[in-house]
Amino acid sequence: MIKRVAIVSLSYGIMGEESARHEVEIGIKRLRDYGLEVKIMPHADKGIEYVKNNPKERAEDLIAALSDDSIDMILCAIGGDDTYRLLPYLFGNDELKKAVREKVFLGFSDTTINHLMLHKVGLNTFYGQSFLSDICEMENHMLPYTAKYFEELIKTGTIKEITPSDVWYEERTDWSPDAVGTPRKAHKNTWFELLQGPDKFNGKILGGCLETIFDIFDNTRYEDSPALCERYKLFPDLSDWNGKILLLETCEEQVTPEHYRKMLVTLKKTGIFKVISGILCGKPMDEKYFSEYKQIICEVIDNPSLPIVANINVGHATPRCIIPFGIDATVDVENQVIRFEKGIE
Repeated sequence: MIKRVAIVSLSYGIMGEESARHEVEIGIKRLRDYGLEVKIMPHADKGIEYVKNNPKERAEDLIAALSDDSIDMILCAIGGDDTYRLLPYLFGNDELKKAVREKVFLGFSDTTINHLMLHKVGLNTFYGQSFLSDICEMENHMLPYTAKYFEELIKTGTIKEITPSDVWYEERTDWSPDAVGTPRKAHKNTWFELLQGPDKFNGKILGGCLETIFDIFDNTRYEDSPALCERYKLFPDLSDWNGKILLLETCEEQVTPEHYRKMLVTLKKTGIFKVISGILCGKPMDEKYFSEYKQIICEVIDNPSLPIVANINVGHATPRCIIPFGIDATVDVENQVIRFEKGIE
């Protein structure tokens, strides 16, 4: 059972801005209502500019949270776009390897990079929710589907299985204090959708936000991103990917189909699609370009025997489940369930 939670800002420092104060207060109260003790790490709430300009301090917060045996869970405040800049401070002298302990780490979006960092040092992590995006939800309660998985994680230390949500929600456009207590617009959700291949397959899941993974190889967003990621061998070797299930979901930028294709082609060049056992695709935010994305991923992979399952409620579209990385999983589309073996005690 989780008792003490540390909140870190490893990418974007919005948590420390006055504009987010009302959300942070909601989230802290919810965590405490769950009976959790909350520790905000020293640099997590110092604001956008400080967090942006001090990747070393961000890394120090992660190291401190991992090293503190009283902390059971590390919860990322939100994603962002430059957590790759922590690499020299976590791997330059094996800082991360020395600090890592068996505990829950939860985040998504740009936090994909942190998941890959922790994968390198042998820690199984959890993908799909963050503090500001989920715990601080401005409806009167957390979204029920989201809350279900968060509650399971803090009570048991793992996730047993995932099933589809009955609904999906449009993203908010107003995050001001005036929006507190206002409901999101809901739509009926469809089920896990098998795009191709067998309807049942197995493997340990790894992956995350496609745009973030693309930045490991492309320098359009940050000139030094590919070089740093290559220096510290962030992207796993093909031998590591062998037999794994690749999770891919897209961010709030809602990229055009043409760019989606470019990102997949770049990923294909690594050879990953030849060694994995299947792919899970998160639902796009507001279902924008959903049909185009489904068609493109099948075209780019060009291997009808590789199973691809779309419409997983994880990542940037709400509500969000939580997916354990590094735990044996069975995807069963016929029975609309993804089951996981025993995780962290």
